[in-house]
Amino acid sequence: MDSKDNELARQQQERRKRVSRIKTGIIMTIAIWIAISILAIVVLGIMVVKLNSRIYKLELQLNTAISSTVTGTESDDGDIASDEESSGAKTQAVVKQLESKDNVYHDGDTRKVYLTFDCIPGDNTGAILDALANCGVKATFFVTADTSGKYDDVYKRIVQDGHTIAMASYSNSYSKIYESTEAFTDDLTQISDYITNLTGIAPDIYRFPGGSMNQISNVDMVELVKILNSKHITYFDWNVNSGDTADNCSVDDIVNNVTSGIAKYDNSVVLLHDDSNRSTTAEAIEPLVESIKAQGAEILPIDNNTYKVQYIKSDTVG
Repeated sequence: MDSKDNELARQQQERRKRVSRIKTGIIMTIAIWIAISILAIVVLGIMVVKLNSRIYKLELQLNTAISSTVTGTESDDGDIASDEESSGAKTQAVVKQLESKDNVYHDGDTRKVYLTFDCIPGDNTGAILDALANCGVKATFFVTADTSGKYDDVYKRIVQDGHTIAMASYSNSYSKIYESTEAFTDDLTQISDYITNLTGIAPDIYRFPGGSMNQISNVDMVELVKILNSKHITYFDWNVNSGDTADNCSVDDIVNNVTSGIAKYDNSVVLLHDDSNRSTTAEAIEPLVESIKAQGAEILPIDNNTYKVQYIKSDTVG
């Protein structure tokens, strides 16, 4: 009997050892999986930070490059003509140049500044509108559509507060918008109808997602400018970048980027962003306005009389 008991005890001990080994194996596997997951998250986080920093630097470089870009042949009076005009292929040249001599600031000139927001309405929009109201200034909101209905009051408040509500796109999907001229026209009609139905205002001011100098479009941007011209819609790029899309961009960075930028121009169209990730932009409004006013500049919303800051000059597009 004792022999049987001993054998049973031995078997139970072996089972416990096997169970213990299995548990240890499971725990080790889970621990290794967790460690690998954490390492992957850290690596991905570092990559995202680096990519955001790279995007920000490239964006600044792009704006600088575009500002000095001359497309085609320069005529004796300094105007820019396209290669097609030089060869006599066309009687009208399409001018591509962001900076114009008539917009360079000289001592004694009056500065006008247009604060513009590429706006995906969200929780920060109310804070931006509050800050603008506190400062007593009007701005321009290039909005996309939010079909959830959650922010209907925000679109209406933009208009009620006296700001300019303008179009950025309906879908905010570059691949859809720039797929073809038909896709662009459909998106344009959708955002126009959306704003009109919601606010009672038929918008006639537009900003190309990514700007008219973007390299994303499958369609020649000149063709899209032609579509806007045919519909009597004026589009605006920007000549001053706040840099607020960078993750590490502070309030002081935004203020410094803008104030140094507007010092160059009589008319400055400032690019800012309004979405759920831009709380710093909202915080920067009041010190930014104070700094701009300290330079003696007037802050205005864009309208049809505003100086056109455009890379592709719409009045040179047939």
